[in-house]
Amino acid sequence: MRFLCCLQVLLFLSHQLSAQSPPTNATSLDTLLQDHSFRAFLRPRTGILYDATVPSNLTGIKLSAMRLRSGSLRRRGVSSLKEFSIPTGVIVKPYVTRLVFVYQNLANFSQVYYPLSGYDYVAPVLGLLAYDAKNLSAVNLPELDVTASKGPIRIDFSDLEEPIPQGSSVECVSFDSKGKASFSDSVGNTCVTEKQGHFSVVVKSLAPSPAPAPAPASAPQKDKKKSSESNSRTWITVGSVLGGLVLLGLLLCLVLRCRSYKKQERMREMERAGETGEALRMTQVGETRAPTATTTRTQPVLETEYAA
Repeated sequence: MRFLCCLQVLLFLSHQLSAQSPPTNATSLDTLLQDHSFRAFLRPRTGILYDATVPSNLTGIKLSAMRLRSGSLRRRGVSSLKEFSIPTGVIVKPYVTRLVFVYQNLANFSQVYYPLSGYDYVAPVLGLLAYDAKNLSAVNLPELDVTASKGPIRIDFSDLEEPIPQGSSVECVSFDSKGKASFSDSVGNTCVTEKQGHFSVVVKSLAPSPAPAPAPASAPQKDKKKSSESNSRTWITVGSVLGGLVLLGLLLCLVLRCRSYKKQERMREMERAGETGEALRMTQVGETRAPTATTTRTQPVLETEYAA
């Protein structure tokens, strides 16, 4: 029983250790946020937007979820899901009776998970992903394919945009499930799309004044950047391996401790059994002390007494 308790504690510590490291890419981030968004459905009601909490190492990200019927979504749409406006005629594949829309606002993590070279974000990356709502305790669910057939899904960035540099034009950017970016024109701080995914608005980075430097100088910088990225990945791998070894060592120590404890318990039981037995008087025999009985059960009788 004690061994099982120790094993549960070890598994809990292992989970806590893995939870301390943030997801390494956008796909693993979506999986983690799907798990936490479903936890918001304690007593779910259809068509109600529920705010969810995120792990402490992702503080700043805003997360919400809404459960809908597929038929109702197609007939009525959703007029307001945060910054998203979903029209009628939405087709969900594969078909499910109920689905959950997970809303993400990546805030200061936008550049971390969706880096864009040559562009600056003027609004956070917003995500809208759909999942099957059949089992609200499920994890690692695949995304559903949502397509707007009658009109586009609109994303209004009016309340999120930062000041735009003078002379810069705002562009919409969308990311598919593989993180590939696609650009389009922004119409009045509003972007449109026909599918679910991640979206934001960006401007081209202002190029600094050119400095007289030889052209090959950029190659070492790229090599240095690649080297730093490789080093960071190496440290992450080394940290994971060391963490696994530490957990394995803890498990081995717990097993050895449990065996030692059981052995000590047996010794204590034997000592208690010996202490509860009948105490014998000690007698000096030469230079040795030995236990002796005070009386015998049957008194000895000489054979001559029978003859008499």
